[in-house]
Amino acid sequence: MSIRPARAEDAAEIAAFWNPIIRDTAVTFSTDEKSEADLNTMIGTPGEVFLVAELHSAVVGFARYGGFRSGPGYAFAREHTIILSEAARGQGIGRALMQALEMQARAQGVHVLVAGISAENPAAVAFHAAVGYAEVGRMPEVGRKFDRWMDLVLMQKIL
Repeated sequence: MSIRPARAEDAAEIAAFWNPIIRDTAVTFSTDEKSEADLNTMIGTPGEVFLVAELHSAVVGFARYGGFRSGPGYAFAREHTIILSEAARGQGIGRALMQALEMQARAQGVHVLVAGISAENPAAVAFHAAVGYAEVGRMPEVGRKFDRWMDLVLMQKIL
């Protein structure tokens, strides 16, 4: 397994495992599937980091971060996303991606990484706790998907 910066040619593989999660699960509140163009915009956004994990020459996961709220007071905080293909889960790939993402964040002077996690995804809450994130808040019924209200769990790690 290797971790490297995402490239434009990774977009199709990322979409192939991310879109079913968007479409079929409550892991994310988003209902908008990602096109290759959407992903290439994310990959190329200045100041943001987008890493992929490769296993046997296939992209099997990613971790990225971007801004957390607007305004200069939030300049040292970023919100991250980590998504793994089904085949990549339970192999330490998520932990390796988070370590690499945090290393990039520290190098860019980021002080805090934030995770906004669907409360219907207890595995993600447990994963983040295992890699040093603390739960700092729960926001009842701020998300809506599949015709129901969902809670958001906020977790953070001070780097």
